[in-house]
Formats: sequence, structure tokens, C-alpha cells
Amino acid sequence: MGRKWNNIKEKKASKDASTSRIYAKFGREIYVAAKQGEPDPESNRALKVVLERAKTYSVPKAIIDRAIEKAKGGSEETYDELRYEGFGPNGSMIIVDTLTNNVNRTVAEVRSAFKKNGGNMGVSGSVAFMFDATAVIGLEGKAADEVLELLMEADVDVRDILEEDEAVIVYAEPDMFHAIQEAFKNVGITDFTVAELSMLAQNDVILSEEDQVQFEKLIDALEDLEDVQQVYHNVDFGE
Repeated sequence: MGRKWNNIKEKKASKDASTSRIYAKFGREIYVAAKQGEPDPESNRALKVVLERAKTYSVPKAIIDRAIEKAKGGSEETYDELRYEGFGPNGSMIIVDTLTNNVNRTVAEVRSAFKKNGGNMGVSGSVAFMFDATAVIGLEGKAADEVLELLMEADVDVRDILEEDEAVIVYAEPDMFHAIQEAFKNVGITDFTVAELSMLAQNDVILSEEDQVQFEKLIDALEDLEDVQQVYHNVDFGE
């Protein structure tokens, strides 16, 4: 599991370097979640998940409020949630989740990013079966055994709990996301280093230095696309 957390850290680090674009993506995601249900995170679980993620990326309150108010205001702007799957060099696999108001534009841009950077798109299901949907929640200031005891007392099931880089990372089924956070919040823990519903590869691959450079260009090209919200992959970038 440790390598999987490294990949999430890599993604967060790359996003931290391009905050305006990331804030725009969160604004869209918050709007869609608020539009699909009540614009209240206490009654809209999808919205609550997005807001918890946004908190770990330090998304400004003004951007969050603007997106929710837009949904409350009855905006007719609509987005489709689409997933694309593909391959990079030497067994690397990629999942691309998008929110788009123009499907033709998005599929063309995703296909072009793959083609221009040494990859190719696959059919639906060609990659996703090698990944597991996973809740990933991290916090600091606690030991793994303390966290395990806390979650056991709250009757919350998890897949794994590991201490990594001065943080404790909890891996669990996606439907445990809220239960884990509530268990922490009930003992006064409200700040998390990561709070993600992610797609984690069942097996990682290690690329040669040359292939890794090419792969990173491919990931950067995909993440730079306006309609792309999340990119998941099975490459271990190491430390």
C-alpha cells in the first residue's frame, strides 16, 4: 500500500503547483455534486466528499461558496461524468475521469493527449478491472495502533492502516469514507492530510527512466485538460 500513497502524494504535489487550474476543477465538481442533490453537505453525501477533498487542497471558501450558490440559483449548465481508460509505455495503465459539457470535445482531447505522448486509449473496462475503488484518509499526530483501536471501537471496517511519512493512512471500502471521518471527528480530529475516494492499482509497475519521463509527460498532458478531474495510474514513481 505504501507505493499507492506515494502516487497520491505525487498527484497532490503536482496539483499544488497549479492552484488556479485545480480550484477551477473543484469549483466544477462542487457545482455538479450540489446540483445533483441538496446543496447541503449534511444531506448530500457526494457534496460532502468533494468538500472534504477540497479542504485537503486548501480550496478557498469563496470558490466553494460560489459553486454552491450557482447550483442553488438554478443554473441550467449541465455536465456528463465520463471515464476513459488507456495505456502508457510497458504495461502502464491509466484511468481518466472527466466532467464535460461537450462530450465530443473531451473524447477528442483525451485521445489526442494519449496519442501525442506515447499512449493509446482502450475500450471501456480494459483497465478499470485492475484497480480497486478505495477510500483513502490520512492524518497526523496519531500512531497506527491508536487509529486502529479508535476505528474498532467505532465498529468501522478498514482494509489497512499504515504509518507513512509521519502520517497514518487508512485504506477502506468507499462506503466507509463517511464512517471513518465521523469516528475521527467524534474524538476531535477534523484535519486530514488526505481525504480521497480513489482508484488504486492492484499491482504497480516500475518503468525505466526513459519510459517514466514519457509517462510523466502523458499524465501531465491529461491533467492539463480542462475537462479532466482525476487521473489514476499503476506506475510506482518511487520515493
